[in-house]
Amino acid sequence: MLAPDPLRAAWPGPSLHGPVVVVGNAPGVDAAAAIDAGGSVVRFNNAAGFGGRAGTRVTHLVLVNRGGQMREWLDDPGFRDRPVVRQAGCFVLPFPMLPEAHNRPEPICFTREALAMLRALGRPVHILPEELHEAARADLGPLAGERPNPSTGFLTVLALLAGRPAAADPVEAYGFGFAGWPGHPWAAERAWCSRAAAAGRLRLHPPPTDA
Repeated sequence: MLAPDPLRAAWPGPSLHGPVVVVGNAPGVDAAAAIDAGGSVVRFNNAAGFGGRAGTRVTHLVLVNRGGQMREWLDDPGFRDRPVVRQAGCFVLPFPMLPEAHNRPEPICFTREALAMLRALGRPVHILPEELHEAARADLGPLAGERPNPSTGFLTVLALLAGRPAAADPVEAYGFGFAGWPGHPWAAERAWCSRAAAAGRLRLHPPPTDA
């Protein structure tokens, strides 16, 4: 059983009891009023639908810090001026920083560069711990039938629930279509989230394409 302390210390901001909304990037989300009513609103990466039908609030912006997406943002001089970046209360990087010796010859981890870019904005930047990744792999392994590579969305939901009392209201999840990069165990993540929903910990609002 994962001790909640490392995750509680790493995940910033949302009240352990208060209303939390997490917004995935599946197309067709149309719930602006419900999303913006959340005490904390967590979004991902390029935040599809932000500023329109998926709402206008963001307290936490999760930005993937490994791979080509972060490299693209670092090379984009306008990235920090994007509305979702300007309005985010803080930033969350889902992957621990790789030692420099493990990030060669071709770098995949851009945590150092991301920290420099985001801290210049004057808002907190948090990194989710390795303990979270270990817990995610342990939870998904029996469902995936192999060593899984969890998605950023799954890692975030797991982190949110880890420090949240069982009696708290469920986390409201919009825009989770459980599809995308083929390296993630989407079916296993869907099954895990369905179990969390059945237990009253998570409330899934499927996108129109998945309803």
